[in-house]
Amino acid sequence: MSVESVDPDDVDAADILGSAIERREDPALLTGDAEYTDDIQLPGMTHMAVKRSQHAHAKIEGVDTSAAEAMDDVIAVFTAEDVDVPGNLPVGWLLDSLRQVDHPMLAGERVRYQGDATAIVIAEERYAAHDAVDAIDVEYDRLDAATSPNEALNGAPDLHEDAPGNTAFEWEIGDAERTAEAFEEASHTASVDLENQLLIPNAMEPRGAVADYNPSTEELEVAMTTQNPHLHRLLMSGVIDHPEHKLQIRAPDVGGGFGSKIHHYADEALAAWAAKQVERPVKWIATRSETYLTDAQGRGHESHGEIAMDDDGNIVGLQVETEANLGAYLSTFAPAVPTYLYGTLLSGQYDIPAIHCEVTGAFTNVPPVDAYRGAGRPEASYLVERLIHLGAKEMEMDPVEFRRQNFVPDDAFPYQTQVAVVYDSGEYEKTLDRALEMVDYDSFRERQERAREEGKYLGIGFSAYIEACGLAPSELAGQLGAQAGLWESSLVRFHPSGTVTAFCGTSGHGQGHDTTYAQIVANELGIDYEDVDVVEGDTDEIPHGMGTYGSRSAAVGGSSLVKSSQKVVEKAKSIAAHQLEATEDDIEFENGEFHISGAPDRSLHIKEVAQQAYLAHDMPAETEPGLEATSFYDPDNFVFPFGMHAAVVEVNPDTGEIEFEQYVAVDDVGNQINPKIVEGQIHGGVAQGIGQALYEAAEYDENGQLLTGSMQDYAVPKAEHIPEMETDSTVTPSPHNPLGVKGVGEAGTIAAPQAVVNAVVDALEPFDVDHIDMPLKDEKVWRAMRENGGGA
Repeated sequence: MSVESVDPDDVDAADILGSAIERREDPALLTGDAEYTDDIQLPGMTHMAVKRSQHAHAKIEGVDTSAAEAMDDVIAVFTAEDVDVPGNLPVGWLLDSLRQVDHPMLAGERVRYQGDATAIVIAEERYAAHDAVDAIDVEYDRLDAATSPNEALNGAPDLHEDAPGNTAFEWEIGDAERTAEAFEEASHTASVDLENQLLIPNAMEPRGAVADYNPSTEELEVAMTTQNPHLHRLLMSGVIDHPEHKLQIRAPDVGGGFGSKIHHYADEALAAWAAKQVERPVKWIATRSETYLTDAQGRGHESHGEIAMDDDGNIVGLQVETEANLGAYLSTFAPAVPTYLYGTLLSGQYDIPAIHCEVTGAFTNVPPVDAYRGAGRPEASYLVERLIHLGAKEMEMDPVEFRRQNFVPDDAFPYQTQVAVVYDSGEYEKTLDRALEMVDYDSFRERQERAREEGKYLGIGFSAYIEACGLAPSELAGQLGAQAGLWESSLVRFHPSGTVTAFCGTSGHGQGHDTTYAQIVANELGIDYEDVDVVEGDTDEIPHGMGTYGSRSAAVGGSSLVKSSQKVVEKAKSIAAHQLEATEDDIEFENGEFHISGAPDRSLHIKEVAQQAYLAHDMPAETEPGLEATSFYDPDNFVFPFGMHAAVVEVNPDTGEIEFEQYVAVDDVGNQINPKIVEGQIHGGVAQGIGQALYEAAEYDENGQLLTGSMQDYAVPKAEHIPEMETDSTVTPSPHNPLGVKGVGEAGTIAAPQAVVNAVVDALEPFDVDHIDMPLKDEKVWRAMRENGGGA
């Protein structure tokens, strides 16, 4: 069922949109021609290393840098006392109850997580800088630490004076009174207490920056691993007090992000600030150990959820209480993740008449917690689908039929949920039916029963997920607390020879934008795909932009390119009409040709028009030369991809080992620009979701020391751990953008965890095991069976 890729030369220009053409960015990535941040070498370049706290919580009694300053090749050593700029990292999403706290680039009085920065060294060589960091002596007065939100909210020492009780915010959504009434009147209820564990991002390329300052012009250029260059320029300009228009942020090739390169960290700002201090280029590249200590982590929820049903198995209410781990400081978009990106998705694919959710954000002694692939939506989908599984069990109904009975019906769209959002379009039974067909569900239950008689424990788990992508419109985002617009900009420029450069404010880092954006523009302009070049990720090249995250690029950035392309066609049409001596109403545009209605032999290709636009010898009155257009596209609403994933597993009763028998994914991401790239995104997302379900967790001891600080301890799944995936799709276009797309980058990550956990719990039904927290390691599964009389 794998999608076969095709050579773009074998695809007609009219069919380029929707074709599974090969990714044009791959040859450079595979042959080593790509330029990553660490590949950048500048004349006179210096290197920065960061002194980090070994304690999770401590007062700083003193910092002695004398030994480091005396070492060979050391150019400068800086501590918090040397910082002469605001140096406080801002938060980009506000809530009414949010308690904002200082987040300094360098800690001067107190460290609040293992890895907090206390000093930096600038040296001639990278290893000299790290050796000098080791020579810095910091005297600490250690304090008690708390790494879980429940622990932090219940008696742990305060991390910040401005946040008593470590409470960052208290937030709610839904109707509390109506939901309470629904539960009082319900015939049946089911509940679960679960943890959605902290995860550490593992992009192939660690974070890094190369900053180069020209004191003569005051121009500061920063090449860095970023998912959103313009946002980083805005935030960094304030942190280091440098004029925004004299600060260039450029993203070279970026080796993955998964959300971890959205946020504004201290390290990149320190490199930029230090370049101004030493007036030489400064490079900082995180070691893998530093990324484990300092990259913003994801998830970190501790939740209690309940679901209520009537006698007929109809869901009548759902209520949730969540304590969310925010880490030591507020990261860039941290307040939005466990609130508006979480609580608004708690209706899932279901028609639930009453929902209420309360979230308490907690400061803890772990790194700042922020968006990680999915960001709030995996947490919501996991909780809802675990409750659906338990609700079906309570009703003694098949989990498939329980879902089907409670789905939002096809004719209910646009569907207003009880948690604020309006779903755009959906046909949920189609993805369910296709998944059932792929796993041969009709025969599975019989096979499961026979296997149990033989001492084998098979289980099947379903995940009817939904997500929200392309957060919009900006006015709504602002009302919810966003401190930035969430539109996207683009510029489409014809060159006189007829080739095109398309600029977009998104910033790809592995998604395949060069390919898909070229498909979009070629389709709109009716020109060859190879004639379109795509530029992203440079604040000096792009008018403006909001970056790539939240599966927004195709829905928002791609739609912006459509708008710009259509403006180009409109101007070209005017020029063509003038040169063909016809009115614009008489001109038709098809496959790149302008021709007079009824006279197809009287035509001009858009490339010929482009040449005429730059010659400007014979233009319509009051028409400017040139052929290009800019758009700022602000969508009317989110888009809502959905799908059904199913996992079939066998659990070894003697060891707790889980073995996949089958994994199927049926996704509906709206229209597909490139099905091969869609398939790749699904595969990658599912692998990440299975990693959370079975292997990954950031674990800390009672002092806040990270116990999983390397890949030896933090189990990123390898190829051998990921099952063969069978994928298929349905198509329900979104009515909210001109492409009809919905977003796919996070779908697999959102869907997979609950499919796996539901499958394992289904396999363990004879042992009356209702729930096991992720990751489902063998020993944990074995103990769950043993506690209920099973296992060897």
